[in-house]
Amino acid sequence: MNSYNLGLYEKAMPKELSWMEKLEAAKAAGFDYIEMSIDETDEKLARLTMSESEKEEIRMAIKKTGIPVGSICLSGHRKYPLGDPNPEKQRRSLDIMEKAAALAAELGVRTIQLAGYDVYYDEGTDKTRADFEKNLITAVHLAERSGVQLGFETMETPFMDTVEKAMKYVNIVQSPYLGVYPDSGNLTNASLLYGKSVVDDMETGRAHIVAVHLKETVPGKYREIPFGTGHVDFAAVVDKAWKLGVRRYVGEFWYIGGTQWKEDLAFANSFLRKYLDAVQNNNVK
Repeated sequence: MNSYNLGLYEKAMPKELSWMEKLEAAKAAGFDYIEMSIDETDEKLARLTMSESEKEEIRMAIKKTGIPVGSICLSGHRKYPLGDPNPEKQRRSLDIMEKAAALAAELGVRTIQLAGYDVYYDEGTDKTRADFEKNLITAVHLAERSGVQLGFETMETPFMDTVEKAMKYVNIVQSPYLGVYPDSGNLTNASLLYGKSVVDDMETGRAHIVAVHLKETVPGKYREIPFGTGHVDFAAVVDKAWKLGVRRYVGEFWYIGGTQWKEDLAFANSFLRKYLDAVQNNNVK
């Protein structure tokens, strides 16, 4: 039995699939759980107000397949960020957080990955950063109330593209419910900008890294790079994460059309487990 869990990013599958079909596909490909996406689209944000029957459909699919929804990637804050200059959008950002934490608790989800943006579509200012900090404290209290762990994703923008930058806010808030949920691909691109190795950057998050996104990138590009064709040193990332006590990982990649998506899931699972199993076996005592 593995001493780690490997999850699958929901967007690696066609969005038209039912929850039963997604969970079955994840299971068939060898994954341990699914990470639900709640992005900035109206379709995904509507999940925050899903009916009891819709939630029960997910629970029944989980029960039947034995594959849980283990985490939520909450990227809806890109459109409604915590530091938005518009006070109404700030209120919406906290409403999103409150509903996401409640939904996670109802579905048994352990972790919510937060997007590390003060703003995304606007220019950041001292005011947006101050409002981000203020509203983040409220957001964490909402998660604390629901008993759900939050983890900052290291992003593709300078505001929070490293673990070290994420830790600034973790240290400000000082809550056991706020940590860092790094993205291996984004960290690798950031290392080229700042000259600090990914491993050294991850060390700054010691005792605060809740999970890791395993994603491939190439310099300057952050999405839709097939595993094994980019520049991410997965062996080094996984080895360091393991030494930092991380035992939950998610393969992040995207379905971009075509009929080979099930094969792509199986390949991603095999590719990532190669590194995870190696580090697990090397650390057996």
